Amino acid sequence: MAISVDDFKKALQLWATGVTVVTTNSEKYGLQGMTVTAFSSVSANPPQILVCLNQSADTVKGIEESQSFAVNILRADQQTTSNEFAGGASQQERFESTSWTVSASGSPFLNDSIVSLDCKLVNKVLVGTHWIMIGEIQDSISREGEPLLYFSGAYRGIGEL
Repeated sequence: MAISVDDFKKALQLWATGVTVVTTNSEKYGLQGMTVTAFSSVSANPPQILVCLNQSADTVKGIEESQSFAVNILRADQQTTSNEFAGGASQQERFESTSWTVSASGSPFLNDSIVSLDCKLVNKVLVGTHWIMIGEIQDSISREGEPLLYFSGAYRGIGEL
């Protein structure tokens, strides 16, 4: 029998992870974005990544319609951005409170993030409560800075673990 949801969450809090904001822009749903810590590389050739999004998240519908998304890896001083995109603000407020530009696919690149990856959706798989969305990277921008980390229920910097 599998462990409880609470035990699962408690165990994974001990995994230090980077914090990303996944964004998209579609005709029907407009600008959308959400904070995501479930992000990983999949393949170098072709360059692919994955993100895991709760199937109830509104951003999922926008990605399905646009068939594209961006992954923005947050900088250490972007805790407020993370909180806003985690649901602390409406979709409109999220984009009004942060600087962003449009990627080639139309997905928003957050200008203050340390990396922005423009991705074409190539596959999605429903597993439990989440969609695993695989994107092929079409473009990337790297910027200066240290990453925002999440560990043991709190934001951290590299020297704080």
